[in-house]
Amino acid sequence: MSDLVPLPAQPAGVAWPTDEWPEGRFAPGVDAGLVSELFEYAFSQPEELPQTNAVLVVHGGEIVAEQYAEGLDAMSTHISWSMAKSVLHALCGLLVGDGRLSLDGPAGVAAWDDASDPRHGITLDQLLKMRDGLDFLEDYVADSDTQRNVISMLFGEGKEDVAGYAAAAPLAHAPGETFYYSSGTSNIVSSLVSQILGSPQEVERTLRERLFEPVGMRSPTLRFDDAGTWIGSSFVFATARDFARFGLLYLRDGCWQGQRILPEGWVDHGRRMSDVAEAEVYSYGAHWWVVPGSLGTFYAGGYNGQRILMVPALDLVVVRLGVTPIEFAPRLNGWTKRLVDAFRGSAGP
Repeated sequence: MSDLVPLPAQPAGVAWPTDEWPEGRFAPGVDAGLVSELFEYAFSQPEELPQTNAVLVVHGGEIVAEQYAEGLDAMSTHISWSMAKSVLHALCGLLVGDGRLSLDGPAGVAAWDDASDPRHGITLDQLLKMRDGLDFLEDYVADSDTQRNVISMLFGEGKEDVAGYAAAAPLAHAPGETFYYSSGTSNIVSSLVSQILGSPQEVERTLRERLFEPVGMRSPTLRFDDAGTWIGSSFVFATARDFARFGLLYLRDGCWQGQRILPEGWVDHGRRMSDVAEAEVYSYGAHWWVVPGSLGTFYAGGYNGQRILMVPALDLVVVRLGVTPIEFAPRLNGWTKRLVDAFRGSAGP
């Protein structure tokens, strides 16, 4: 495994966006014309790239490009969908740092307490890396009457207790053996967090006081099920600027304004490739997606084309929010790659 691309420090003289985002100009070497062209294309709402609602680009710690669809602005909140999984990774990091959660050893899911249960030994690390082996169908279009699946979990028979629904799934593979991306897995992790913290109010308080407020994120709200579990697979609502703050926190190795928010090494845990997916175009770390290559790119991704993209080699954060069906993902991925490429010249030779 190759070494991780170093994470950049906040440039000297650039204010942290705890209160207000600093706004800057394009650095020398940035293809400003290409950035403008890509923004114009996205917000023309073309048929081949449907419904972009917000795009925000942070370069060197400053907002250098930002635009919203008609009727939206910087105060508008957006659904995270599966970008919430990466926020859940951060919350787990806080509890691992406290010594209240362990990556190794049985995760402690109540439904798997019996040592003879083949799921008993599944670890938190395997859950975060989506290598738990549970038989779960991650498909937002098709439903299944015979297999536990994301539609039934979020909107059907499992919606009152999303973690209980997911934890009842049998094994399809031996734990640790096979990667399979699953929102059910994330809600099992969220239930472990809930058990430790004790109530929805404590989950919200912990996130607010230890993660959101220290970095200036004031807009996020969460959604809980009737069992009191944060639906950490799918539901954080926040502004584009606050999603960018979260991305900058990870780009800055979990540190903010001289204070360590996340434990040392936790960002690397999320961005270190643990499995290859989608024909080696995109890979997976631990509740974060990874783009193989020299830029060190990793990102939080969500249904309908939500993205918080961090590019360490370019000191870049890109937030893209909208409603773009999955069949247009190749077009969106190509658009995003071109936007990142516009900043390559800023890195020097």
